[in-house]
Amino acid sequence: MKLVIQVPCLNEETTLPRVLGELPRHVEGFREVEWLVVDDGSTDRTAEVARSLGADHLVRLTNNKGLAAAFQAGIDAGLKLGADVIVNTDADNQYPASEIPRLVAPILAGRADMVVGDRQVRGVDHFSRRKKALQRLGSWVVRRASGTSVPDATSGFRAYNREAALKLQVVSSYTYTLESLIQAGNMQVAVEHVPIVVNPTTRESRLFDSTGSYVLRNAVAIFRAYALYEPLRVFTVVALVLAVGALGAWTPFLLDWIGHGDTSGHIQSLILGAVLSLAAVQMFALGVIGDALAGQRVIAQRTFERVRRLELEAGIEPAHHERLDGEAEADPGPRRPHESRRFRAPVR
Repeated sequence: MKLVIQVPCLNEETTLPRVLGELPRHVEGFREVEWLVVDDGSTDRTAEVARSLGADHLVRLTNNKGLAAAFQAGIDAGLKLGADVIVNTDADNQYPASEIPRLVAPILAGRADMVVGDRQVRGVDHFSRRKKALQRLGSWVVRRASGTSVPDATSGFRAYNREAALKLQVVSSYTYTLESLIQAGNMQVAVEHVPIVVNPTTRESRLFDSTGSYVLRNAVAIFRAYALYEPLRVFTVVALVLAVGALGAWTPFLLDWIGHGDTSGHIQSLILGAVLSLAAVQMFALGVIGDALAGQRVIAQRTFERVRRLELEAGIEPAHHERLDGEAEADPGPRRPHESRRFRAPVR
């Protein structure tokens, strides 16, 4: 079996040496362990550092496309490089490389397709109380949306077996953590979590400028992913809220009419109630339409997965890929169907 450890990077020339210096070359249960650095359009020496410090592969995007795109590019490259398991870790050295064997253990045991490292945020000293509270709230919402039990939804320390990686397709341009977890839960991917420790922080996050920006972007990402996979439920809830608002706006008029027979006045309330009721009907209609389109999304997802499998069978090279091990790679030619690499738990 082959393990590929991917490290998405953006201007990480100072922290990347420490990250690569701690990555393992041997992990129990794997015949090969390779390092894949994804350079998301860095303007510093990130690519040169990766080359000089022993990375096996470099995917260098032509410009900064965002963390989600860099993560997806790494997953695509890892699959085409023949990975049976892909581990994603951050370039800011937040996650200790010594936790990788623990992270992949449920996959090797055949219990999980995807494993998330739980940072146990309540015990992380450099997280503020406000950040801890927001992390717990966001993770609770994602658990409800995904049907999983992962307590740390924003953790980027993850492992995927080949089948789970083949199904994964991130749409968001902001972050992959929330959407990929909701997607995995809705596609019946077996998801587990393991407790991990974290390293002291080396720098502030570059994903957001402030806590308010972080909350807003994650809220939008959660709503978007939830609406994509559960449109009828989401828009029905919104329609019910609007309908209750419409009823509340009409209440003064109804009380005067029923109690005193007075139908004059309350023009503003009647108009507000009419607007809210129309909006409720429209929201419910959007939910019905979205639910009808959900079938098309499932078909598109299955088509995407089969196209990926065909690309792997054809031996297509990863995009923007540079092999750094110094060996010229011979063209293996098209792979026969029975030679397709598939993950299987070891027989014990």
